[in-house]
Amino acid sequence: MSIQSEELRTFVAVVEAGSLSAAAEGLEQTTSGVSRALSRLEEKLGASLLTRTTRRMELTEEGRVLLEQARDILASMEQAEEAVRMRTQKPVGRLRVDAAVPFMLHCVVPHVGAFREAYPGIELELTTNDRFIDLLEQRTDIAIRIGELQDSTLHAKPLSSARLNIVASPDYLARHGTPTSVEELERHRLIGFSHLESLNHWPLLHAGGDRYPARPGIRASSGETIRQLALHGQGIAALSSFVSDADIAAGRLVQLLEPAYSGYRQKISAVYYRNTQLSKRISCFLDFLQCKL
Repeated sequence: MSIQSEELRTFVAVVEAGSLSAAAEGLEQTTSGVSRALSRLEEKLGASLLTRTTRRMELTEEGRVLLEQARDILASMEQAEEAVRMRTQKPVGRLRVDAAVPFMLHCVVPHVGAFREAYPGIELELTTNDRFIDLLEQRTDIAIRIGELQDSTLHAKPLSSARLNIVASPDYLARHGTPTSVEELERHRLIGFSHLESLNHWPLLHAGGDRYPARPGIRASSGETIRQLALHGQGIAALSSFVSDADIAAGRLVQLLEPAYSGYRQKISAVYYRNTQLSKRISCFLDFLQCKL
């Protein structure tokens, strides 16, 4: 008996979800139904694919081999289906987009309604990560990345750029004073990033060059967390313009040290695997987003 695509889809779903019950929920099936499909697949192949205990499950060697092939098969099926649908010039299908929390909240979410209205056949699946991810492992079509790209296996489409604003809340400045020179930052409470030290080199001209090495008293992994800390008067932060411009315009944050700004701008890029053909739905999303940035 030959194996069926739905059996492969169930197997991949179980591996990615980490349990039968979680896979069943994602597939909108019963746990017993998922278990039976997995057992049928193992019976047809004459091999055990997963070692299951009460606490966890692990792939067998045969399971690892099948997983790689199954993902390729399912991806090829999606591409074949999309190729036929593209003949109608109506982009359809699932689009998985990943971005850091601040960019997702401030630059993607506000425009989802307009995008869905323009392309009702595209099913958006949005995920957020403040660290770089493996697109293949996370089954992500495109990821929006801020800053310099270093992974040569990825193809990049430049979308825009953003300046970094040095900001603090009016409350903080009322309590601690407003710095009038870069050197005065040494006497202030600074907020920075915990996972990438290069993000704590602020684009300010000073005696040591055009990047000021901030020494944060508070660190966070997310730019949105840093924004909230700044809004709550916890210190001075360097925030991308797409995160802080609205707060500055509304008076919730005050822009500091503008004369010392070096002119540096963060690159905003969309990345995908170099050997992946840019599909209609991806190009529609990127063109739409680029017009909004």
